[in-house]
Amino acid sequence: MNDSTLVASSVELAGFQQGLAALDPAYFSLVMATGIISIVCHQLEMPLLARGMFWLNLFQYAVLWGLTAARWALFPKRFLTDLIDHERGVGFFTSVAATCVLGSECLLIGQYTNLAKGLWGLGILLWLVLTYVIFTAFAVKHTKPTLAEGIHGGWLVSVVGAQSVALLGSLLAPSFSESREQVLFFSLAMWLGGGMLYIWIISLIFYRYTFFPMSPTDLSPPYWINMGAMAISALAGATLLEVGKDSPLLSQLTPFLKGFTLLFWATATWWIPMLLILGVWRHLYMHFRLSYDSRYWGVVFPLGMYAACTLHVAQVMQIPCLFFLPRIWIYVALAAWCATFGGMLLALSKRQVRSA
Repeated sequence: MNDSTLVASSVELAGFQQGLAALDPAYFSLVMATGIISIVCHQLEMPLLARGMFWLNLFQYAVLWGLTAARWALFPKRFLTDLIDHERGVGFFTSVAATCVLGSECLLIGQYTNLAKGLWGLGILLWLVLTYVIFTAFAVKHTKPTLAEGIHGGWLVSVVGAQSVALLGSLLAPSFSESREQVLFFSLAMWLGGGMLYIWIISLIFYRYTFFPMSPTDLSPPYWINMGAMAISALAGATLLEVGKDSPLLSQLTPFLKGFTLLFWATATWWIPMLLILGVWRHLYMHFRLSYDSRYWGVVFPLGMYAACTLHVAQVMQIPCLFFLPRIWIYVALAAWCATFGGMLLALSKRQVRSA
């Protein structure tokens, strides 16, 4: 190996290490977005897309955990600093949602029940650790940002994490036979807790929206989680209704579950025009340059989740007038996924060229 090859290899390694050190904790939203679109394709009888994206997602999930483990091993200080940072810390909750969304894929598409159960257990563990480490750190740390600097839509990924645990638990409940009622109760508790957490966080976000100046840089892609958190809450509620028809506990709560599920779906629907208008303001009126950012996966996931929740709400609650919507919306989500995935590949290729 000659000197020029060694220099090129060392430069490439240094570039990889820099990228690894700066890896966004929220990158698991790639798995969340791919997974939910795969599930909707499966439900809408698009089997080739569904299975193709499922196998791709297994690969993406493994790669992201490999990169996360390497980052923890090589840059532990940077990793822990991110964990308790108001801006980046909440991004770790994407690992919870990604784990449970992939578990739902394994169950619904691959029919790998035991693997889905294992992923559900991992999702619960991640949710417990991250919830009480991150929010405790936010509470006790001495130096804190202002509300305008610290709060953003990405905080609602904590809600998505809780609701993804509730959703996968509801789907798995029938397979637990004797423990079915306990699993349904746990899933119900997670669903209700996630709904309450949304109320707390969205109140701060809405306050930030209306009483603080907003610049184009402030309106980052994770604000779409405002809608996505409600969409997954509606999907989890509809799933609880579906699997809990003969449950002694849930059958008593049917009117309550229906009301709150529709509330969550209506809130998600309300957010869509608002977010589109703000996007037009950001990119067309304020001329904010559109370029690839890993946080755009936080836009793709809510788009796919809205299609999923609308389809399931329409089926479970027998609302025929809604059936047309997911059949159209899935193509919006697929277009967004293709654009973002293409942007990611282009960004990676450019980085490779620069390091060569």
